[in-house]
Amino acid sequence: MQKYLYDHMVRSLLAAGFLSAVLTIFFACAAHAESKLPFHPGEKIEYNLYWTVFHAGYAELTTSKGNGTSGPIFNATARTNDFVDVFYKVRNRIESITTPGMDSALYYFKKQREGDYHRDITLRFDWNTFSVTRYGSDGTFRQKLPIYPGEHDPLSILFSFRTQPLEEGYEFVCPITDGKKSVIGRAMVTGRETITVAGKEYDTFVVEPEIKDLGGVFKKSPDATLKMWFTADELRIPVKVKSEVSVGHFSVELSKYTPGDPEVEF
Repeated sequence: MQKYLYDHMVRSLLAAGFLSAVLTIFFACAAHAESKLPFHPGEKIEYNLYWTVFHAGYAELTTSKGNGTSGPIFNATARTNDFVDVFYKVRNRIESITTPGMDSALYYFKKQREGDYHRDITLRFDWNTFSVTRYGSDGTFRQKLPIYPGEHDPLSILFSFRTQPLEEGYEFVCPITDGKKSVIGRAMVTGRETITVAGKEYDTFVVEPEIKDLGGVFKKSPDATLKMWFTADELRIPVKVKSEVSVGHFSVELSKYTPGDPEVEF
């Protein structure tokens, strides 16, 4: 019974497109970005992942210096903990590279390792033709579609969002693509709250995204809700994410923040 419970829990978590959903909810447009970036090379943000009352795993966001011709390089990882590994092992990784001005995406790679399911996806953005090309696990061509100026991928959009000056009542709008479709993402800053995460208080802005374009269990849950909390300071750290869906609720909670080095340029 316990094995069934955890297997169902993790499969439901992944059916929600957990890591992708968490990342694609941060919709923003760089048009109103502040000139001083709130993050620097070496930044690391660590999280605990929960499904209902169960601790399911860990996630991590890191920032590193570009290769000289690109902007920042961002990485995200998500993995199940040792206990859940027994039933359904997950090791997912995403990498995103942006343009030097961080106004759009250049490259995106997603490596999924979920139980017996293995898949790699690569996106290459061509701003000469305003198109993105999607490649499969074996490197073969899958799809090519037109994109909007300033379009981001599901990871770079999060960091683009963090460059925005937040205030209550402000709406963010920006194009985003996963290589299968291009959509206009929207999110509203709906309030300001003091919350406690891992025993520490944070002054935060509450952000509620439009979730109509999210798939998985979000699509199957007509009453689904999704909220995020960002620190109300110049860092705008994503502190918490919580969603209510038909099979329960999941949350992502900050466990440790390591700032980058402001003396190192991207």
